[in-house]
Amino acid sequence: QVQLTELGGGSVQPGGGLRISCTASGYTVRPFCMGWFRQAPGKEREGVAVLHYDNSTTYADSVMGRFTISADIARSTLSLQMDSLKPEDTAMYYCVTASRACALVTSFFNYWGQGTQVTVSS
Repeated sequence: QVQLTELGGGSVQPGGGLRISCTASGYTVRPFCMGWFRQAPGKEREGVAVLHYDNSTTYADSVMGRFTISADIARSTLSLQMDSLKPEDTAMYYCVTASRACALVTSFFNYWGQGTQVTVSS
């Protein structure tokens, strides 16, 4: 059974950094696509970053240059390094995987973690 577990959320001041991680288990083959989505209160879920099968990456415009997505070789651990955080980055962050397509599209992803809260506030 596929399971995604996020770790590392918390509170940080604007301009600070935070690293969140996700452990993936239960896969028989390496996930085709892994990524991070987020959802702020009262807003729709939005894609943050995805890691393609060939290790290329796609970022949302809002986080480009500030966030970095990475994974270990086996893709058992996915990380998101978040720097220069802004209050508008406050959200629940979800680790996701997809088996066929890879883009910042919610419907592409069939496995979701429970989420980890990131709060940016002074």
